[in-house]
Amino acid sequence: MRAEEDYVAYVEARLPSLRRVARLVVGDGHRADDAVQDALSVLYRRWGRLTDVANLDAYVHTMVVRACLSYRRHRWARVLLRDDPPDTPVESGSRQVEEWLTLRAALHRLPEAQRMVVILRYLCDMPVAEVAKVLKCSEGTVKSRTHHGLQGLRSALLEDAPARATVVTHRRGQA
Repeated sequence: MRAEEDYVAYVEARLPSLRRVARLVVGDGHRADDAVQDALSVLYRRWGRLTDVANLDAYVHTMVVRACLSYRRHRWARVLLRDDPPDTPVESGSRQVEEWLTLRAALHRLPEAQRMVVILRYLCDMPVAEVAKVLKCSEGTVKSRTHHGLQGLRSALLEDAPARATVVTHRRGQA
């Protein structure tokens, strides 16, 4: 039986990854944190009985994604009091941060079904079969949504590329 210390160590090691996935799914940091907390509460109650789970990380990611989907389905019941500022680190001018923010914006332009598949396949590193189980659809549907989602990402990123190039050129011209 797993001890409470094992649970704490497991959660501390994976919390940043779980929060990142949840934020991508729901698009709001507060609701993402709520979904992660709900999933981790359920995980805590089940912790002692999880000895037969083959891939604990996939199991927990599935719990988080399902909690996020539940929050997205019930978002009409929540009142949004203000817009959240974007999550940018202190050094917001770095190229890596700009690329991440651009990718995140492109992901949120995708339809929800495509976004979910892309997040689970490429950010959670889940195989097609596991994504199909999580989203309760066929493997063919996962493959199709992956194809269309990646195509949509390419289009969105190509649309943004000239605007970013213009800004960079303009900055260089002033320096």
